[in-house]
Amino acid sequence: MAEQTMIRRSPLAPAADRLAGVGSATGGAVTLAEVPFLTQLNLRLDPTGPAAEAVAAELGVALPTGPGSASAGEVTVLWLGPDEWLVVGAPGTEGELEARLRSAVGDAHASVVDVSAQRTTLLLGGARARDLLALGCALDLHPRSFGTGDCAQTLLARAQVVLVGREAGEFWLLVRASFAAYLVDWLVDASTEFTSTELTAG
Repeated sequence: MAEQTMIRRSPLAPAADRLAGVGSATGGAVTLAEVPFLTQLNLRLDPTGPAAEAVAAELGVALPTGPGSASAGEVTVLWLGPDEWLVVGAPGTEGELEARLRSAVGDAHASVVDVSAQRTTLLLGGARARDLLALGCALDLHPRSFGTGDCAQTLLARAQVVLVGREAGEFWLLVRASFAAYLVDWLVDASTEFTSTELTAG
């Protein structure tokens, strides 16, 4: 019997054209794209224990101790709670990265779980990205309050997301796969408020 090749398909593959069209429709005021298949590992451990130091040494970056993120190379660590982080890496590295983390924590009371399939990631950019987020998010998104490297679990249009401030005024929106299509519908619809004509007039 011939072997069947499994084709991996992202939750938002059917929406690729709609996502790409946001930039054109808004004259670049808002841009939206999926960043599919990022490695995502949920890490739980004592932030004051030796395991935290070992993980930091392995990743080359200290685990954030408050709302925010830290990066080294292609790895970004997002703070989710006092003893919980989401370690994000390049697509296809989940096995290697999980093995590294498990080796680092050793026999410590810790948990490393691959949750890569749980969420997908949207990259939101453009001069009006913050204004778009403000339509559906209660956080203070002024750059003085939420800037590059900041991270928060919040609601956007009633969908739970992990919001991360990236460089150049861009944002990651990590959303559960089951809510991804709904969130894209909302973002695409809300983005129509920010057209090239509106941007020029403003």
